[in-house]
This record gives sequence, C-alpha cells and structure tokens, in this order.
Amino acid sequence: MVDNRYATALVIACVLSALAAVYLSVAVGTQHWYQYSSPPVYGEPNASELRSLHEEFTSGEFDEKTYSDSLFRLNGTLGLWWRCLQVPPDRNWNRESDQKMEIVMECVSFTLSQQFTPKYKEPGNHNSGEDLIRTYLWRSQFLLPLVSLGLVVLGGLVSFCACICRSLSPTLGIGLLHLLAGMCSLGTVCCFLAGMDLLHRVSMLPDRVDGSLGWSLYLALISSPLQMMAAALLVWAARSHSKSYYRMTAYRVA
Repeated sequence: MVDNRYATALVIACVLSALAAVYLSVAVGTQHWYQYSSPPVYGEPNASELRSLHEEFTSGEFDEKTYSDSLFRLNGTLGLWWRCLQVPPDRNWNRESDQKMEIVMECVSFTLSQQFTPKYKEPGNHNSGEDLIRTYLWRSQFLLPLVSLGLVVLGGLVSFCACICRSLSPTLGIGLLHLLAGMCSLGTVCCFLAGMDLLHRVSMLPDRVDGSLGWSLYLALISSPLQMMAAALLVWAARSHSKSYYRMTAYRVA
C-alpha cells in the first residue's frame, strides 16, 4: 500500500511532467523563438529589393545568408522548424506602411535535410569553410527537444506499466528519465542562444534593427525546471518508499 505522501508526490510529478511536455511541444512547433524588429521599409524606393528578398525567401535556394537578410529587413521570426516574414497584404510592396495597414505573417518550414545543412564561417560563402561550432549547435537545438519529448513519453509508458503492476520499483528510473529530459530541454535553449549569438557575430544586424527573444523560447525554458521538479519528486518518492519498505520488513522479521 502506498503512503499518502508518496501518492501526492507522484500525482504532482505527473501534472508537472504533462505541463512540461505540453510547453515544450508548443515551443518546438511555433516560430517565436527569436524575432527581429526593423523600421517600416515598404514603399516605392524599396519595392524591388523587398520583392526580391521575399521571392528568394519563399522559393529560392536555401541559404543561410539569404533568409537571414530577409528576416533582418522584414520583421522576421525564427523557430526551430519555422522562419517567418511580415509582408503587406496582396504583396503590395509599393504601398507605404501605416499603423492601420494589416500585416500578414508568411512562414516557411525547415526541411529535414536543411536542418542538417552545414553552417559556414561566412554565411553565404561556401568557400569560407564549415563552422563546426555553429553547425553542431544548430543540429543539437533540433535534436535535443525531440530526445527530451521521447524520454518523457518513455517515462510515461513505464509509469503506465508500473500502475498496472501496482509497483513503485520503476519510480527511481522514471525520475532519472525526467531529469535527463529536463537537461535536454535546457540544452536546447542554451544551444539556440549560443547559435544566435555566433550568427550575429558573423552577420551584423543592419542599423535600426533589433532582435529579441520570443515567447516560444520562454516556454521551452519553463519546461526544463518543470521536468526537473517532477524528477525530484519521483526520486524522493522512490527513495523514501524504499526506506520505509525495508524498515517495515526488518520490523516484521524482528
């Protein structure tokens, strides 16, 4: 029979784990990890340049330099799987922007092959040599959240089997799985921030263009401590129950 304290800890851990999984899933599937804010650029003088940037962004050959310049100039947002631009309605680049003008968000997803495309020391210059640090940071930020979610799902399956068997024995292992998942979630955020910092060192932001962190990144960041708190509760419940069990067994033997 499970003590009420352990049962409460297990329920709270399950709730925290579920919240963390939802937060991380939403973060991975949305594009607001990093966003750029640039001054209004629509109008006749810039129409041809903006139209060219938009066409290369949506249908041109995949190139880090190309899509980065588009993000800088057109109030873009960047996620783990998406890159988006703010464009005027009907693609009317000649129209002067104003506060009442409706802005449309247009997004393009990264394909699986693009996720593994190497980064170069000079973006856009394939002869400059591969930048291994940025390449593996990008790949890590793509893979780590998938590993984190996979560990949570595995922990959930083990928990389900433990409930069917009415056993607390796997609880310690489930807690360690959640601890690893929390570390992977935190590693995702760290890799993304480090990669963006290195990108801005080799691709300087244009004048009057600012970058800021988006809400998707904060969701991923919140999921990490939630997973670690769930892990702490699970480990505590497993250790405490084990000690109580051994004491009860020793008492019965005595």
